[in-house]
Amino acid sequence: MRIRYLMAAAMVAIFFVAAAPAVVTTAPAKLLKSTADHSKFKELDREFASGPEVTKACLSCHTEAAKQIHQTQHWKWEFINPDTKQVLGKKHIVNNFCTSVKSNEAACNSCHIGYGWRDDTFDFSVEENVDCLVCHDHSGKYTKPSGFAGLPVTKDTEFPAGSGKIVRGINLKEIARKVGPTTRSTCGVCHFNGGGGDGVKHGDLDTSMENPSRELDVHMDAKGLNFSCATCHKTDDHKVSGSRYAPTARDKAPAHMRGEADKTNPDTCQACHGQAPHKAVRLNEHTAKLACQTCHIPAFARGGQPTKMSWDWSTAGKLDKDGKPMILKDDDGYDKYMTIKGDFVWKENVKPEYVWFNGRNHYTLVGDKIEKGDKPTQINHFEGSATDGKSMIWPIKLFRGKQQYDPINKSLVITHLAGSDGTAFWKNLDWEKAVTAGMAAGGVKFSGKVDFIDTESMWPITHMVAPKEKALGCVDCHISNGRLEKIDGIYMPGRSRDHARWLEIGGWAVALLTLLGVLGHGLGRVVARKRNS
Repeated sequence: MRIRYLMAAAMVAIFFVAAAPAVVTTAPAKLLKSTADHSKFKELDREFASGPEVTKACLSCHTEAAKQIHQTQHWKWEFINPDTKQVLGKKHIVNNFCTSVKSNEAACNSCHIGYGWRDDTFDFSVEENVDCLVCHDHSGKYTKPSGFAGLPVTKDTEFPAGSGKIVRGINLKEIARKVGPTTRSTCGVCHFNGGGGDGVKHGDLDTSMENPSRELDVHMDAKGLNFSCATCHKTDDHKVSGSRYAPTARDKAPAHMRGEADKTNPDTCQACHGQAPHKAVRLNEHTAKLACQTCHIPAFARGGQPTKMSWDWSTAGKLDKDGKPMILKDDDGYDKYMTIKGDFVWKENVKPEYVWFNGRNHYTLVGDKIEKGDKPTQINHFEGSATDGKSMIWPIKLFRGKQQYDPINKSLVITHLAGSDGTAFWKNLDWEKAVTAGMAAGGVKFSGKVDFIDTESMWPITHMVAPKEKALGCVDCHISNGRLEKIDGIYMPGRSRDHARWLEIGGWAVALLTLLGVLGHGLGRVVARKRNS
């Protein structure tokens, strides 16, 4: 009876299952990460003849964006150092690459987040002068060619005029409808190519960081954590945290949640990892004097793209056997000599140099008195010492140059190098005219004489963080001629400069006495046991 009942119930269940409608499952639609699809905005569904027209359309919704941008260092290219009170920024300082943005604005300002900055007449208060696309482009097609003062080219244009060379126009409508949050690529458009080319300036920033592996950068690993620049360089009101003019050399604060009101820069290592990031207590003790980057960035320019390490302007002017300007390349195809620029040195997998750094970054500006001597003039100098209680040992790229200066007024100079007249100065190596034009643009006194002087500039190394298994080990520093051989003010066991014969003899003596004591104690116990047996 029970068996018949169960069979009947099973038949009924089978009937209802067979009669039930089939359940069709579909994959969920792929959604944008953003809450807005700009391709659907009517304001952007039209042709744009210029960058400012695009910005005007953007501001119809993002009403406060330009006002926020106007308050940033990215917009002003100006920074007042709170410690030194120096007025710094790209439009103020002289570097030992192309010397200065000043008087070269039409070329250099293709990396400005604005439109039309050619000279001192640029109006920083106009909201439509802000370039929204340069930071938010997701099409990969947005460009701002050198020579156009930061303006995109919308129609095929011959440039320079009469050269026969055509700069292709871009479709701003297509680009404006494909915008989104900043990415490594949009930040890298300028920061990977500073100094005139890929990897030239920073050493730890180049196009290999657009899609890096874990070995190149453990945080930006495209298949791992996949950090964007803004993950660390936290941004509020378009103000990006972090500054190479006044970096945070030592962060004593504990780790804190992202978005919490920050009393220190949110882009420091400690902001996430805290003050004791290691399991080993001995390693944590090292964080009192060593910046995290010192051990965790064993080398820079590791992604296959070399970085420029020196530039000597004084050798410019050599001609080939036919009396024409020449370009010589190294074994990897990089320019090592150009008639109009002089000699270059490129390197990959570069071991950093190391300095004490307390956050004070002092610059030599145009007008500051300098002397031509045995030591190079420091374009900028990271201040610090072992005894000031504020300094950490930091890795740096030390860029060496030989550049133009005024031997009468004894100062660095601004050199005009861009535009048709600047190109003529280059080709004719007419340094007096090039500097006269540059100094006039800067409103600075010039004697009319040009000489060359050795210079150095310091760049902090803080990207290309290696996985922990690739970090430096004890033997990299605690060894003769190790990584920190040149660092003053500390005693490091194993370092050649810290070899003290009396200390070594004393140490070996203590070790020998200890060994004799252990052997004597053991022998005494053996003798005592035999007597008692």
